Amino acid sequence: MNLRTLRTFVEVVRQGGFSQAAEVVSLTQSTVSKAVKTLEDDLGTPLLNRIGHRSELTAAGAIVYRRALVLLAERNDLIAEIKALRGLECGVLRIGLPPVGSGALFAAMFTEYRARYPNIEIQLVEYGASKLHECLESGEVDLAALLKLKSFNEEFYYQDVRIEPLVVVIPKSHPLAENISVNFTDLADTPFILFEAGFALNAVIQAACERKGVTPKVTAHSGQVDFIVDLVSAGLGVAFLPRMLAQKHLHHGIRLVPLDEPETDWHIALAWRKNAHLSPAAEAWLALAREWPGSEGRPGHSV
Repeated sequence: MNLRTLRTFVEVVRQGGFSQAAEVVSLTQSTVSKAVKTLEDDLGTPLLNRIGHRSELTAAGAIVYRRALVLLAERNDLIAEIKALRGLECGVLRIGLPPVGSGALFAAMFTEYRARYPNIEIQLVEYGASKLHECLESGEVDLAALLKLKSFNEEFYYQDVRIEPLVVVIPKSHPLAENISVNFTDLADTPFILFEAGFALNAVIQAACERKGVTPKVTAHSGQVDFIVDLVSAGLGVAFLPRMLAQKHLHHGIRLVPLDEPETDWHIALAWRKNAHLSPAAEAWLALAREWPGSEGRPGHSV
């Protein structure tokens, strides 16, 4: 039994005969007769009483006809729902973003995405890098914005979003505040203010310090950029932020000095699992990210 056979049977009933049904379903009359006979054989009972050129439903036929209408309607609804999903008339975008820099990078994109696809539900989670990795691996989110490191997970595909140099957020009174640039050797005796554990930017800074043979003196950790900038302004130490983010948190008590260190760029990429099927909603987000002004996005590829 299949849906095509059921549709043929339904048309026989609707049209009142085999020849009329054959025209509707674009089959020969003999093929229609065979389809109904096959259905009767499968169910083990006659479905039609053939009276001359007319056919009447048996009691079993009435049940099959009623159930077939429901099944065929469900099939049509299924096709319509899939078409709507592909056409982005419905669906869900499940995306994970880091707390640092997401507003600067993605807020306007969310506005544009909502304007283009108003019926897509957006499910957003915000975590540090390690938790975002877990969410992506477990399938809790379809896409995650991650800081791209050398140890970037090989189970993921990625699409670049933005590459920004780091700047040193330094107190206005610091001796190096007027420098054209500084490196970690220059800052060896200056306390650092870093992000909380789980933030990938810490790993970038610590790895660069190790390459220089510098052991940073960490005086504070925080997950809030505003608070970090306030701590710097108060003279507690120096901090490190992507340039575009630092410029949004300018303060009269600080200076922004370029960090002259290799392999310390803030490199954000959208990542997704290689073995996952991306939803149309997620594909649409990737497409928008590729066309967004300032994006480094290119078609997805693996690291």
